[in-house]
Order: sequence, then C-alpha cells, then structure tokens
Amino acid sequence: MSALADVIAAACLLAGAALCLTAGLGLVRFPDVLSRMHAGTKPQVLGVLLVMVGAAIRLDGWANAWMLLLVAAFQLLTAPVSAHLISRVAYRRRHVRRDLLLVDEFGGAGHQDLRHRGDEPGDAPPGSPRPSAGQSS
Repeated sequence: MSALADVIAAACLLAGAALCLTAGLGLVRFPDVLSRMHAGTKPQVLGVLLVMVGAAIRLDGWANAWMLLLVAAFQLLTAPVSAHLISRVAYRRRHVRRDLLLVDEFGGAGHQDLRHRGDEPGDAPPGSPRPSAGQSS
C-alpha cells in the first residue's frame, strides 16, 4: 500500500508543479492584464491544490492534513477574488487591450473608445499624447 501511495503522491506533486509552471509561463507570455490574470489563477490554484493533496498523502498525522486543508481553502478563497479585483482596476485604469475583448459588458453594445487605445494610464487626460521614452512628464 505504501508504494501505491508514493506513486499517487508523486503524480500529484509532479502534476501540481507542472500546472504552477504553466501559470508562471502564462504570466510572462500573455499580452494583456486579463489574460495574465486568467493564467495566474486557474492553473496555479489547481496546481497548489494538487501539491497539497500529494503532500497530505505522504505526511503523517491529522494535524498536518488540517494545516494543508486550511492552506488549500485560503488559496481557493483569495486567488480568484484578488485576480477579479486586479482585473477590475486594470479595466477602469484603461490598462486593458479592448480590441482583444469578445464581450465588453461595461462599455455597452457597439461601444468603441476612440480616444484611448488601452495602454495609457487612466489618469492621463483624454486626447493627450503619451510622453516618449526620452521625455519626462
């Protein structure tokens, strides 16, 4: 039975590590904030949960299992909420590429923002040119 538990724990640990790695790669490779938030939460949360399951299989005692269960619960509660809030702030500050949005529920049907491209700061006055790399604002 111990050999089977070792194999299951190793599979969970490897799968969890692979998912966490893909989440990190998605944060580096995806083009905008919303895509990065998706990559940073979904595979990462599942990866951490798989690592917790693998560790719980191998650790002895209920105290360790409860601690891992508590970590998993906090991960499930905090990661999606924080990603939602970050993406909401990014949308409001216009750090979102609106041309990549399939549905824009805040902009309305047929709404197109002609003044903002989506990569300038939200506190910039509308229609003002962005400073180039050599200029200071």
